[in-house]
Amino acid sequence: MRDTQKKYYKIGEVAEILDIPASTLRFWEKEFTIIKPKRNASNIRYYSLDDIETIRMVYYLVKEKGLKLDAAQQQIKQNRSNVSKRHEVVERLKEIREELRRMEEALNQLM
Repeated sequence: MRDTQKKYYKIGEVAEILDIPASTLRFWEKEFTIIKPKRNASNIRYYSLDDIETIRMVYYLVKEKGLKLDAAQQQIKQNRSNVSKRHEVVERLKEIREELRRMEEALNQLM
């Protein structure tokens, strides 16, 4: 993951951080009123850490839970903190699963 101390990120950086195409970010920006990156005079998008977290929630709801775009946007608008907490739990569980997988591999190599 890139340096999270920056204040704003360009679309390519956000795409890399989240491992999704920049075209998906542009599409979601049109479809979700909750995704509003700042733009400079040259119309270049600049995403804040809050924008990135919102996009992570969208990704979780659309790609992982399989919600349609309207339903995902509605869930975030109605209960953003709950969606955020569920997303954080899912991400942590994925990390734990990956760590367990690595431990299993290491044990198998010892046998």
